[in-house]
Amino acid sequence: MRYRTWALWLVAATVVWSLPSTAAARIKLITLPVRERVEIQLDNPNATLVEEERIVPLVRDVNQVDFSWANTQIDPNTIVFRVIAGGDAEAPKAPAKAAGAEAKPGPAQEAKPLEVKVLSVSYPPNEAALVWKVSSSDSGSARVRISYLLGNMNKSFNYRAVAAHDEKALVLSEYMRIQNLANESFGSTGLWAGFGPRFLKPIGINETKEMLVEKFAAVPVQKTYTCDPQAHGWLDRPQNKLLVPMHYVLKNDKPHGLGAAPLQYGKVRIFQEDGHGGTAFIGEDWGKFTPLDDEMRLYVGVAQDVVVRRTIDKNEQHRIAGNLYDREVIVKFEIENFKDKAVVLDVSENVRAIRNEVAGDTGRDVQWELGKTTTFAEGPDKEKSTFEQLLFHVRLPARGADGKAEKITHKLHLLIKNEW
Repeated sequence: MRYRTWALWLVAATVVWSLPSTAAARIKLITLPVRERVEIQLDNPNATLVEEERIVPLVRDVNQVDFSWANTQIDPNTIVFRVIAGGDAEAPKAPAKAAGAEAKPGPAQEAKPLEVKVLSVSYPPNEAALVWKVSSSDSGSARVRISYLLGNMNKSFNYRAVAAHDEKALVLSEYMRIQNLANESFGSTGLWAGFGPRFLKPIGINETKEMLVEKFAAVPVQKTYTCDPQAHGWLDRPQNKLLVPMHYVLKNDKPHGLGAAPLQYGKVRIFQEDGHGGTAFIGEDWGKFTPLDDEMRLYVGVAQDVVVRRTIDKNEQHRIAGNLYDREVIVKFEIENFKDKAVVLDVSENVRAIRNEVAGDTGRDVQWELGKTTTFAEGPDKEKSTFEQLLFHVRLPARGADGKAEKITHKLHLLIKNEW
């Protein structure tokens, strides 16, 4: 490890006791052995777990092991030192017998494994270091494992989505990008994001590596068209035209070709096959963190050929008693589809926002019920509608052969109860 002051200090207690008092300071006996194994775990968004194994030479009796670092954001409160039971300590070998010498019968000579124990740990004052006292039953080598949390090892995720020409499926590739700003280089290192495959790669100081974590082929995709004045706003406010954004919607579950793990937050670059063997870039969006069985929505532009005009067709008060009244509101939608194929438009409205639009914000929760003249035949989407947010699906036929679109009118009739 290329920390400025990384070192192992091994001092047998008997040697220390024999030194004069002026030599009480720690003495460097050997340089830090190279790592035998390194694992970096990146599943926590705020810290990186590093676990390394080294083979350390020990002398019989008490040893002093010094672990030092500088200019590296190791959290000293997280450092753990462990001796692996039966580690790779090498047993002393018996001398080779001279040629022709007879082997005398006797019990098999098996080397006893080292018995190694950590006795104590101390913090040298004014130093970025830990010192462990370790006892060993004999001289030899022991495998030790040191783990700690390390800062400035950053990871992020990004995606490449390639939609089929008919936009009914896509290929989704997920990449993990690691940026090493920890002022430390790692050789052949096991990297794991907490899901997906484990990578064995070196990563140097200030180096960035990108790896393909998963590739999902033939993922079913639904292209949606949505109008929502609160979430998406207006395309042309003076003409009462709503903005109609388009999204690719992916469901993170096994039936839809995903479901291996939650999809991480990251930028998604979106392409579409052009029908001639190539692909065209159509946009990019930030994919949200998507747990299993949830949906990721990817924005792919504004529909210019689906026109929605929204107006308040009725806004009346009906007195109940005193200053208590009900408010009757009808929101009208005039919809035209100029596409050469039929589509489904999602009409989303927030009841509290409608109340605020026609009467001002009272700060109170809204009580409401659907009126009898609501024309959305299928009613609100039972799975995706909430107490205040309503979602309706409108099936729009393709434009006619003459290029004209049929105008479809729908009304949302609301009775807002117990206002004052």
